[in-house]
Amino acid sequence: MGPRSSASLRLISDPRPRPVVPTPVLGMLIFVVAEAMMFAGLISAFTIVKAGDLGWPPPGQPRLPVEATAFNTAVLLLSAVFLFLANRRFGMARELARRPLFAAMGLGVFFVCFQGYEWISLIRQGLTLTSSNHGSFFYLIVGMHGLHALAGLAVLGRAAWKLSRGLLAPSTFVAAQLFWYFVVGLWPILYALVYL
Repeated sequence: MGPRSSASLRLISDPRPRPVVPTPVLGMLIFVVAEAMMFAGLISAFTIVKAGDLGWPPPGQPRLPVEATAFNTAVLLLSAVFLFLANRRFGMARELARRPLFAAMGLGVFFVCFQGYEWISLIRQGLTLTSSNHGSFFYLIVGMHGLHALAGLAVLGRAAWKLSRGLLAPSTFVAAQLFWYFVVGLWPILYALVYL
């Protein structure tokens, strides 16, 4: 059998070409781009309304907790560092990725709980969805990010569950990381625009 016939056999045995980007990663990239466009729309609407207002935030509305949220931002960024470490350890030996992955998730849970506490405090001070444009945009933008953070934690939780059973495929882990990095990377932008 010559070289031409062995190449023909390979084509017959596996007729599908290997994808350049694994399907879970491509799907997550498309999803992240769509979500980025949604946030770009929210940010542009917020920027237009804020630019047209003489005083921002409006008089009588509580000020946002800039310092406390800066700390919470650092916590979220630290979760991305732990996820990066989990990825590096996953490449060496999969079981080594467990601790940094759980640390990343724990920091993410702290971030979401801290944001929830902040919301309760602001509502008690009078900042609500209906109190002003400031309140409406704050809860809409920060709330959408909070929902994405919860979804990201669910995705990481699923990855951790699969990892503990030895079923986590590298492409699935990369897809989960992409979503969490999107959540983490978006937050400093939202923090700078909404809080500062």
